[in-house]
Amino acid sequence: MNSGSGWRTPAAPAVGVRAHGWGWRHAGRRDWALHDIDLALEPGERVLLLGPSGSGKSTMLAALAGVLGDDDGSSDEGDSAGILTVDGHDPRSARGAAGLVLQDPDSQVIMSRVGDDVAFGCENLGVPRDELWIRVREALELVGLELPLDHPTEALSGGQKQRLALAGALAMRPGLLLLDEPTANVDPSGVLEVRDAVAAVLARTGATAVIVEHRVESWLDLADRIVVLGADGTLMADGEPRAVLAQRGAALAAAGVWVPGRESRIARRRGPAEHPALLRAERLSLARVAGRPLPVTAHSPLDTTVSAGEVLALTGPNGSGKTTLALTLGGLLAPFAGEVRAEPLLAAGADPRPIRMRSRELLTRIGTVFQTPEHQFLTSTVRDELALGPRTLHLAPAAIDERVDELLARLGLHSLAGANPFTLSGGQKRRLSVGAVLATRPGVLVLDEPTFGQDALTWAAVVELIEELRSGGAAVVAATHDPRFAAAIGAHELAMAGVAA
Repeated sequence: MNSGSGWRTPAAPAVGVRAHGWGWRHAGRRDWALHDIDLALEPGERVLLLGPSGSGKSTMLAALAGVLGDDDGSSDEGDSAGILTVDGHDPRSARGAAGLVLQDPDSQVIMSRVGDDVAFGCENLGVPRDELWIRVREALELVGLELPLDHPTEALSGGQKQRLALAGALAMRPGLLLLDEPTANVDPSGVLEVRDAVAAVLARTGATAVIVEHRVESWLDLADRIVVLGADGTLMADGEPRAVLAQRGAALAAAGVWVPGRESRIARRRGPAEHPALLRAERLSLARVAGRPLPVTAHSPLDTTVSAGEVLALTGPNGSGKTTLALTLGGLLAPFAGEVRAEPLLAAGADPRPIRMRSRELLTRIGTVFQTPEHQFLTSTVRDELALGPRTLHLAPAAIDERVDELLARLGLHSLAGANPFTLSGGQKRRLSVGAVLATRPGVLVLDEPTFGQDALTWAAVVELIEELRSGGAAVVAATHDPRFAAAIGAHELAMAGVAA
């Protein structure tokens, strides 16, 4: 990560933000996501925007970026109230002033090559070609994604895509930088690199910044102001970061904000007396989707066993193969070499090779939560999404309703039972995707970043549900960048090697 010389091309001036009585209600929703917001951000301020999952943080960023609502002011996407301006203008008419990095990096990958993807926003702003490619290379260097410009974007890991999205925003030289959980899928060392990259950009450009993050402690030294949204969509707190945390820490923690020193704790349950093997990987080497081999660890090929009542945490830097290994153990990717085999206790009459199992056979044997929640949503409501697996297993309607109601309540989704899954916040989508797999109560849970995007309360709810299944005899495999999760659930760690994607 290079934070040395200044920009070789000019930066846009910082811009201010004003909101007066502003609010937004998503189409089809009864309640307002945000309402009665009065806020003034001065040019150059660095604001950490906090709040519990579903409090409207992502909605606020989308509004500031000018991508909330229709260009002509119609209300097909929702209803607005009050006034919101960026640099004195309606955000929809000032889109070049703001650069937005979304919570889901997949939704921002547009082009097939890394360089072209970073250049896309600049091209739309009419940046001259010679200057454009200088910006692209500087932005990629700043975020620590120093790959060839023709490197395929489909070969990037989730964390690398997040850095790519950040580079695309930085290359546009925005006067207002909007970051929606920029480190959600980044490994622990990468968190510091991304933060340092953002700090370097702000120091060089003086841009105004609004950063949504659950990892508060990593950003405290960068922010000069904290704004907190409450669960009801109103302003809960606003002020100097350490003063807000000191004076309102207890109330913020009770609302779900990750307040340093007030972390959630999970009670471990007694597990099964015995831990029979359920799944084995023998002399396993992995392959990317494109078919190229990928080393697993420094001692590849890999031999490992997944046992009942135990947790295997796959850790390591972005691009090291955690997701690929998780999908291979889950029977969704074929091994490059070696094999994954279900023991008789798990196979229970099905083909012992998970890759050969039918979808319905996998439902009760191996349940997989993808890194990107949207990739597994199949229905039009939250309730139906949770009920889909149990219905496929032909459970009785009363049993399905009981299981779904419990998950809705425990995952904080009860008020959203009739909502379309694709309209949820990032944290809500993650809880729904985890809940949909837990609803079938499989023997092995394969989870890819099961806790990203969660506030302290919803994090505890997700971890407690997983812990209950583990203590009941299920095995858990989790690709994770969350050391809190691995520690809380007593995981055995499999550290992946730092290989290139």
